[in-house]
Amino acid sequence: MTHPAEQTSLAFEDDTLHEECGVFGIFGHDDAGALAVLGLHALQHRGQESAGIVTYDGAQFIAERHLGLVGDVFGKNSEHARKLRGRHALGHVRYSTTGGTTVRNVQPMFADLAGGGIALAHNGNLTNSVALRDELVHEGAIFQSTSDTETIIHLVARSRYVPVLDKLVDALKQVEGAYSLVGLTSKKLIGVRDPFGVRPLVLGELDGAPILASESCALDIIGASFVRDVEPGELIVASKHGLESYFPFAEQPERFCIFEYIYFARPDSVVEGRNVYEVRKRIGEELAREFPVDADMVIPVPDSGVPAALGYANAAKLPFEIGIIRNHYVGRTFIEPSDRIRHLGVRLKHNPNRAQLKGKRVVLVDDSIVRGTTSKKIVQMVRDAGALEVHFRIASPPTTHSCFYGVDTPNRQDLLAHRMSVEEMRQFIDADSLAFISMEALYRAMGEAERSAKRPQFCDACFSGDYPIALTDVDGGFKGAQLSLLAEMA
Repeated sequence: MTHPAEQTSLAFEDDTLHEECGVFGIFGHDDAGALAVLGLHALQHRGQESAGIVTYDGAQFIAERHLGLVGDVFGKNSEHARKLRGRHALGHVRYSTTGGTTVRNVQPMFADLAGGGIALAHNGNLTNSVALRDELVHEGAIFQSTSDTETIIHLVARSRYVPVLDKLVDALKQVEGAYSLVGLTSKKLIGVRDPFGVRPLVLGELDGAPILASESCALDIIGASFVRDVEPGELIVASKHGLESYFPFAEQPERFCIFEYIYFARPDSVVEGRNVYEVRKRIGEELAREFPVDADMVIPVPDSGVPAALGYANAAKLPFEIGIIRNHYVGRTFIEPSDRIRHLGVRLKHNPNRAQLKGKRVVLVDDSIVRGTTSKKIVQMVRDAGALEVHFRIASPPTTHSCFYGVDTPNRQDLLAHRMSVEEMRQFIDADSLAFISMEALYRAMGEAERSAKRPQFCDACFSGDYPIALTDVDGGFKGAQLSLLAEMA
């Protein structure tokens, strides 16, 4: 997780959940570097701390990795963008969950191996990276970063197998956790998802060039076609010979992260066959059926609460109004804030639409409550604007557990829902009523008849505490036997 001393965001940015990163790779296109920049623009919501691209021009790898937003790093007249020559490119945007916010942790990470160079970009989080890192350091490995992605690179480099695919699979069979990984060599673009399929990865195509990206919205921005999702546990390889697909890992029950639908993915993306916007509207509809209330209007906490609020308003037959205006131009680190500015943090980002709120009974819809400090300030802001009643409705179950699979969540003790009952939370944020969608209703919104206790269809550990992958670094849990090596596959 990010070290507190390295966190630079404002207080109101800390009271939310952050995805770790987004990846984009393209193989065999004349405009590979420029297309990678555009793809990362579309994935900016998945990480705002850094942006990096590695290209291969037929003779050498070119790496441009910097802190900042994609537009700042690779914007118009950017020296960094002009250096991105070649027909193959791999890009990454990052929000750190492992390691801190420093240039040495910016991805894609690159290494020269015995068989040639390889760049790796990773979305997710390894749950045994500390244990593996300790072993590697003990054996003489020298780490240049604090990112768990470098652990994979060391394992690849130390593999006794010769082909790069065998090396990578050998490395991944030693790791635990959630990952969607994209790699670039001089001859191949490689994509792989962990066997549980926790994090997303899609395959696309543009002018005959294969593309791997975290979300379909990265294909849309460049006019590429969506081909399909990369399957859980699948390793897909693009080369001059075409596409190849392997399944080198033991099959596991699929546990895709349900929070991708609630918050992380862009509303216009199609993830695992579901349109994210439509899912969020259905969540709002289920929420309205479960927890109706007499009110005059429904307003979202922008922007993530908008689709769920629309769904709630439709099902409740209440007017949908924009009662809070968001300032999209407040940067995460635009100033070194004083205590007084920190106190005003919510108003820097949100401002009430007083003409809509005055004298009204309001249903306020948001995606989640994390620490609760921002929710408390927003409720107070709506009250100060003249609302008679404020009823808070949350489009996810209470977040009671930390995530260890690629989402930056606070320590469990800092999660409001871990410490308090719903009624205690209502009193804390000073709402007239507070309700969270139930797990059963959430699964209905996903198109599932019910949540199977024996085999949940999604990873919902942040709500249920049901962690599908061992948390070796956290609790020293049992580490199962290694799976067979790629060479031993039938």
